[in-house]
Amino acid sequence: MGLRVLLIEDDETIAEPLAEGLGHFGLTVDHVTTGTEGLRAPYGDVVLLDLGLPDMDGIDVCRGIREVSDVPIVILSARGEEADRVLGLELGADDYLAKPFSVRELVARVRAVTRRTRRAQEAPQPLQAPQSLQAPHPRQTSQQPLQVPQQPFQAPPQPAHVPQQPFHAPPQPLQAAPESSYEPGPLAVDRRTRQVWVGEDQVPLTPKEFDLLALLTEDPGAVYSRQQILDRVWDPFYEGPTKTLDVHVASLRRKLGHPAWIQTLRGVGFRLAVHTGPDGPV
Repeated sequence: MGLRVLLIEDDETIAEPLAEGLGHFGLTVDHVTTGTEGLRAPYGDVVLLDLGLPDMDGIDVCRGIREVSDVPIVILSARGEEADRVLGLELGADDYLAKPFSVRELVARVRAVTRRTRRAQEAPQPLQAPQSLQAPHPRQTSQQPLQVPQQPFQAPPQPAHVPQQPFHAPPQPLQAAPESSYEPGPLAVDRRTRQVWVGEDQVPLTPKEFDLLALLTEDPGAVYSRQQILDRVWDPFYEGPTKTLDVHVASLRRKLGHPAWIQTLRGVGFRLAVHTGPDGPV
């Protein structure tokens, strides 16, 4: 069965030929002309969203869809400035295509984002926790954290078998700056249910943000290069702006409540902090 697309575009001179072109590639298009209609309509397999809508800003439509659905969103807009692209991606869009564009390129991007989404849904696995992070007496419920030994993390020489418990980061609160009194709780990531907690609070993440965090927690403390992350979280053939990664990392740090969860090694990549010492996470 072909993909079903929800096209939110107010310009009929663009929408009609676009819908016809997508139809030639086997895509079924449902077209609405306002943001209000777009929020109420069935999203289908992917949403194509124009930012310049008559009743509300497309950015707000993107935010509204993402609050209730993980459906892939591709933004189509004449706003080609970097700030608009970054904002759309940070709010949960999976791709951004500036007008004008070819139907063939759009179809390729639609198929790429839906392929990644389906692959994630078809192969959900509990997050792998390295052996050195496992508690002496692991609990059987995914809601309960693993207790991390208070010594620096030692990466395992080989991937361990995937346990049923979620990955759990340091039990101690991260050391905040002297002027801040905020102390985040332990971080728990469950790939089976695609849920994340900091302490007792569940953290809502976009699909890309969760995939990024899940990758970093596969081997806590290990450094992942930018290219490794783009290949694993986006696509080996991703040709978009690499700043997309920086935007998602910044958004993830903000949602986790403390920037020290994800550390940047300049010129190398990123890693997940796994131990809290006198001088902060290491």
